[in-house]
Amino acid sequence: MFAAGRASNNLDSVKLPFGKSGDSDTRADQATGDDGSSALGDSSTERTVTGKATPQGKGRPTPKRRDAEARRRGPVAPAPLTAKEARARRKANRGTKEERKAAAAERRARSADQRARMMAGEDKYLLPRDKGPVRAFARDLVDSRRNFLGLFMPMALILLVALFLSPAIQSVVTLVLFVMMIFMAIDGYLLGRRINNRVRERFPDTPDGGFKLGWYTFVRASQVRKMRAPKPRVGPGDAV
Repeated sequence: MFAAGRASNNLDSVKLPFGKSGDSDTRADQATGDDGSSALGDSSTERTVTGKATPQGKGRPTPKRRDAEARRRGPVAPAPLTAKEARARRKANRGTKEERKAAAAERRARSADQRARMMAGEDKYLLPRDKGPVRAFARDLVDSRRNFLGLFMPMALILLVALFLSPAIQSVVTLVLFVMMIFMAIDGYLLGRRINNRVRERFPDTPDGGFKLGWYTFVRASQVRKMRAPKPRVGPGDAV
């Protein structure tokens, strides 16, 4: 009886080969399942993170400027195959005769309006050399006095006529014009200094002055009064 009990205890303590393999297989399957699920979870998590971290539009080359402009303009019409087709296309793009006349009249009216505003002295329509309060003040100073420089163009016409006269008259005219040009140069120099001083008094912080402003006033003073642009706003003798 005691022998039977010890035998049963020995049998219980003995581990059968198939039981060991079964337990190991079970544990391996569980480990594999755990590892597989964790690996699957890690891969899915990695895909999710990668999908969120990757911004849209990456990995594609930046389109060229001409391609982007062509995409905005849309499809381009094919080139004409014959000269007749090219003439017809030019005629269609040119419009009718009445439309061309209306467009030309509109351009002329717009140009005339801009010139009128420029001659009136509106700063928006002036040339860059004429813009600004300093240049306007300098023009008023030039226009408010009679300058010896205003004889420059009439003298040039006299010299042109003298070229067709006798040599003796040409010599006299040339000498007189040479003397007058010396006086004109002196008058222009004094005018430039006077206007620079007045500009510094009126606009002490302006960078516009010196030789550039003096030359600007010299050129304006040498023009005939009716040909000056912009037109004079003051008359000779007016106080500025």
